[in-house]
Amino acid sequence: MAAVHQPDGAAFDIVLLGHVACVAVGLVTTTAAAASSSRLRRLLRSGAALPGPLLRYFRPGVNWAGRTIYGIPVFGLALVGMSQGAYALRDGWVLTGLAVFASVVLLAEGVLWPAERRIQLALLETVPGVSGPPEAATPMERDAGSMNRAATIMLALLVLATVVMVAQP
Repeated sequence: MAAVHQPDGAAFDIVLLGHVACVAVGLVTTTAAAASSSRLRRLLRSGAALPGPLLRYFRPGVNWAGRTIYGIPVFGLALVGMSQGAYALRDGWVLTGLAVFASVVLLAEGVLWPAERRIQLALLETVPGVSGPPEAATPMERDAGSMNRAATIMLALLVLATVVMVAQP
C-alpha cells in the first residue's frame, strides 16, 4: 500500500489553526467553568460574600466563548475534506473524535450551560456583596456541583480527543 501524502498548503494550515484554536478556547472556557463553579460552591457553603470576579463570571448572558467548541467539528470536517484522501470519515480516529465531541456537546448543552443559566438567574435575585448565603443556596450549590462535574468530564474528554487527534491511531 502506498503512503498517503500528508496534506499541506496555506489553506489547510489556516483551517488547522482554526481547529486547534477552537480546541484551545474550549479547554480554557471549560477550565474556567470548572474553577468558577467549584469556587461558588465553596463560598455558598461557607456563607461568605461572593467576590466581584465570581459575580462577573456568572453575569446573565450566553457563554459565547464556550460555544466555540462547535468550531471543532466544523474545522475538523473541513480538514478531512481538504486532505485529498489522507484522512477519511471512516478512519477510526476521526470517528472517535466525532463521538467524543458529541459527548462533550451533550454534557455542555444538557448539564453545564443549563446549570450556569440557573445560577445566573439565582444570583440576579440576591444582593451582591452581602455576607451570608443566598436564599436559594441549596439549589445553587447543586447546580454548581453539576456544573463542576460536567466541566471536569468535558475537560477529560477534550484532552482525550486531543490525544487521539495528535496520535491518529
